[in-house]
Amino acid sequence: MTSTASPAGTSQFLSLHLLETLVAVLPVRDENGSPKSIVYGGTERHMITSQARRRAERVHTRNRANAGIGALAGRSTGTRTREWALITGKALADTHGWDRDEAVRTARAVIEATGLKFGDPAKKTVANLTKVLLFAPSDAGARIAAHIDAQAVEIRSWAGEYLGAQAAAAAKGKKGGRKAAAADPEPEEAGEAGAAADAKLPALPAATRAAVLTALAPRDAIDIALYGRFLAEIADSPNVDGAVQSSHAFTVHEAEQVDDFYAAADDAKLDRKKNALDFLDAADDAGAGMTGYQSLITGTFYRHAVLDRVRLRNNLRAAGMSVEEAEEASVAAEAEFVTAFVDAFPEAKKNSTASTGSLPALVLAFEGERPYNYAAAFQAPIDENPLDKGGEGPAGPAAVKRLLKHHAFVSRRRPDIAHGRVLTYDPQIDELLRTLKDTGATSVDSAEELTA
Repeated sequence: MTSTASPAGTSQFLSLHLLETLVAVLPVRDENGSPKSIVYGGTERHMITSQARRRAERVHTRNRANAGIGALAGRSTGTRTREWALITGKALADTHGWDRDEAVRTARAVIEATGLKFGDPAKKTVANLTKVLLFAPSDAGARIAAHIDAQAVEIRSWAGEYLGAQAAAAAKGKKGGRKAAAADPEPEEAGEAGAAADAKLPALPAATRAAVLTALAPRDAIDIALYGRFLAEIADSPNVDGAVQSSHAFTVHEAEQVDDFYAAADDAKLDRKKNALDFLDAADDAGAGMTGYQSLITGTFYRHAVLDRVRLRNNLRAAGMSVEEAEEASVAAEAEFVTAFVDAFPEAKKNSTASTGSLPALVLAFEGERPYNYAAAFQAPIDENPLDKGGEGPAGPAAVKRLLKHHAFVSRRRPDIAHGRVLTYDPQIDELLRTLKDTGATSVDSAEELTA
């Protein structure tokens, strides 16, 4: 039975709001390598997608847990990958002594017969990859491998029949496809796929299918309970409605993009030029080794996320935890989620822009009986012209004033909103906070203090 009430002394939703200023970075790109943007309030804004932020937060949480750091130290986490057959095969070979090729073939057959589709067997790059990413507990491959090894005699016999039937169906499809190839070059490939799909393959032993489903189930993986997962291919493998909602981050002012021209030096050419005996030799080695453009963005971004405490506890209870275990794990997960929201950053271009060293100018946290998104505070873009010219000044301090004014205004009209907490890593913003009155929030000194 799952719980339907918030933990004692708290509200169901923890809302987080963050302002951060980024300079000359490119944390997320579109298919053309350009920064992503949206139009809001009649002006174009830079955008960092919620998908990029969520993955950064999830990986940050997983890495800390695996390293024995933080509130989730040592707890189970998940891995999202298409390589479960390869991971299982590696476990069979390394831990149980199977031949590596046989191990991968068997692992793929078992996982495929459970219901997951794989890439084209004729293409080595995708043959052993599932067609969709599967988010499952990190030890799922080891668990499947242990079961396969324990039932090796039965599964080897089944796998031989299964792979043989697959090969026969593929050969039949290929033969049928060649007959139609003269009229249309596509039927050969379609014929193979259709024959394989229609083939009567031997069913996976019930105990093995149950073992695979158990291994792939969310179980006690904390990040699956937080961020959820969707798996349509296996109807009886549970999906998880995540407890975390995340918005896209956007600049609080109009976007300004810079196309940075770069020239990469060729060390060997420059060394020859430096040691050339005359100007003709030097001229041969003139010019850069490579040139190009990269787009960079700068701005102050607003982003928002919310944690549903009831959903988190329900997810953990549904995965098999007792009420007490779910409560303990949820408190720890909330603390790590807040830490990741504050500290994690997408790693694109991290070496050339040092973007992952950014710290937020302000984090606002509060509780309520529903989520509260304050994006409306920035519908009118901030005008960074000086105050004496009718502007609001630099975007960072101006955004802090707007956000806290918006929060105080909403708080007076929504009695379910608990008193907020604010954290800053910017000494100028800290001084500003001391001058503001009636913000509806109290300053704290660490991310741990942002959650009740």
